[in-house]
Amino acid sequence: MQRFIIEMGMGNDLHGQDYQKAAGRAIEDALRHSSIPLFGALDMPHSAMEVRVTVAVQEPDALDCAALASALPRGTASVKAVHGGLNITNPDSGEITVIAQAAVEAFLPFQG
Repeated sequence: MQRFIIEMGMGNDLHGQDYQKAAGRAIEDALRHSSIPLFGALDMPHSAMEVRVTVAVQEPDALDCAALASALPRGTASVKAVHGGLNITNPDSGEITVIAQAAVEAFLPFQG
Protein backbone atom coordinates (compact mmCIF):
# COMPACT_ATOMS: atom_id res chain seq x y z
CA MET A 1 0.00 0.00 0.00
CA GLN A 2 1.16 3.51 -0.79
CA ARG A 3 0.09 6.55 1.23
CA PHE A 4 -1.42 9.25 -0.95
CA ILE A 5 -2.94 11.59 1.62
CA ILE A 6 -2.51 12.60 5.26
CA GLU A 7 -4.72 15.09 7.07
CA MET A 8 -4.56 16.32 10.64
CA GLY A 9 -7.40 17.41 12.88
CA MET A 10 -8.13 18.65 16.36
CA GLY A 11 -11.23 18.16 18.47
CA ASN A 12 -12.27 18.86 22.01
CA ASP A 13 -14.88 18.31 24.66
CA LEU A 14 -15.16 21.48 26.68
CA HIS A 15 -17.30 20.32 29.60
CA GLY A 16 -17.86 16.57 29.68
CA GLN A 17 -14.29 15.23 29.80
CA ASP A 18 -15.43 12.82 27.05
CA TYR A 19 -12.40 11.44 25.20
CA GLN A 20 -14.58 9.62 22.67
CA LYS A 21 -16.39 12.82 21.70
CA ALA A 22 -13.13 14.79 21.42
CA ALA A 23 -11.53 12.03 19.30
CA GLY A 24 -14.55 11.86 16.99
CA ARG A 25 -14.42 15.61 16.50
CA ALA A 26 -10.69 15.48 15.73
CA ILE A 27 -11.28 12.85 13.05
CA GLU A 28 -14.19 14.83 11.58
CA ASP A 29 -12.00 17.94 11.52
CA ALA A 30 -9.33 16.10 9.53
CA LEU A 31 -11.90 14.70 7.09
CA ARG A 32 -13.36 18.15 6.44
CA HIS A 33 -9.99 19.22 5.03
CA SER A 34 -10.09 16.54 2.32
CA SER A 35 -11.72 16.04 -1.01
CA ILE A 36 -10.32 13.26 -3.17
CA PRO A 37 -11.46 13.40 -6.81
CA LEU A 38 -8.95 10.68 -7.64
CA PHE A 39 -11.49 7.86 -7.43
CA GLY A 40 -13.81 9.28 -10.06
CA ALA A 41 -10.91 10.25 -12.31
CA LEU A 42 -9.49 6.71 -12.22
CA ASP A 43 -12.85 4.92 -12.05
CA MET A 44 -11.63 3.30 -8.83
CA PRO A 45 -13.97 2.18 -6.02
CA HIS A 46 -13.58 3.77 -2.59
CA SER A 47 -13.30 0.25 -1.19
CA ALA A 48 -9.78 0.06 -2.67
CA MET A 49 -8.66 2.66 -0.11
CA GLU A 50 -7.27 1.76 3.30
CA VAL A 51 -7.77 4.46 5.94
CA ARG A 52 -5.51 4.44 9.01
CA VAL A 53 -6.29 6.86 11.81
CA THR A 54 -4.10 7.65 14.80
CA VAL A 55 -5.81 9.54 17.62
CA ALA A 56 -3.92 11.03 20.56
CA VAL A 57 -5.60 11.68 23.91
CA GLN A 58 -4.39 11.69 27.49
CA GLU A 59 -6.31 8.46 28.24
CA PRO A 60 -6.11 6.28 25.10
CA ASP A 61 -7.75 3.32 26.87
CA ALA A 62 -10.92 5.43 27.19
CA LEU A 63 -11.48 5.27 23.41
CA ASP A 64 -13.64 2.77 21.54
CA CYS A 65 -11.50 2.54 18.40
CA ALA A 66 -13.92 0.20 16.62
CA ALA A 67 -16.76 2.71 17.03
CA LEU A 68 -14.55 5.53 15.72
CA ALA A 69 -13.54 3.40 12.71
CA SER A 70 -17.16 2.53 11.92
CA ALA A 71 -17.98 6.24 11.60
CA LEU A 72 -15.49 6.75 8.76
CA PRO A 73 -17.37 7.22 5.49
CA ARG A 74 -15.05 5.56 2.95
CA GLY A 75 -12.55 2.76 2.57
CA THR A 76 -11.47 0.03 4.97
CA ALA A 77 -10.75 1.85 8.22
CA SER A 78 -8.71 1.22 11.35
CA VAL A 79 -8.17 3.48 14.35
CA LYS A 80 -5.27 3.36 16.80
CA ALA A 81 -5.30 5.32 20.07
CA VAL A 82 -2.04 6.69 21.49
CA HIS A 83 -1.08 8.88 24.44
CA GLY A 84 -1.04 12.57 23.58
CA GLY A 85 -3.47 15.42 23.24
CA LEU A 86 -4.08 17.67 26.23
CA ASN A 87 -6.17 17.95 29.35
CA ILE A 88 -6.57 21.55 30.42
CA THR A 89 -7.93 22.30 33.90
CA ASN A 90 -9.95 25.45 34.54
CA PRO A 91 -8.28 26.97 37.61
CA ASP A 92 -11.56 28.49 38.79
CA SER A 93 -13.84 25.46 38.56
CA GLY A 94 -11.50 22.48 38.28
CA GLU A 95 -13.38 21.42 35.14
CA ILE A 96 -11.22 19.60 32.59
CA THR A 97 -11.26 20.31 28.86
CA VAL A 98 -10.14 17.36 26.74
CA ILE A 99 -8.26 18.05 23.50
CA ALA A 100 -7.61 15.27 20.96
CA GLN A 101 -5.38 15.22 17.89
CA ALA A 102 -5.96 12.96 14.88
CA ALA A 103 -3.95 11.98 11.82
CA VAL A 104 -5.97 10.40 9.01
CA GLU A 105 -3.90 8.59 6.38
CA ALA A 106 -5.27 7.10 3.17
CA PHE A 107 -3.50 4.34 1.25
CA LEU A 108 -4.02 2.72 -2.15
CA PRO A 109 -2.34 -0.25 -3.75
CA PHE A 110 0.86 0.78 -5.47
CA GLN A 111 -0.06 2.23 -8.88
CA GLY A 112 3.36 2.23 -10.56
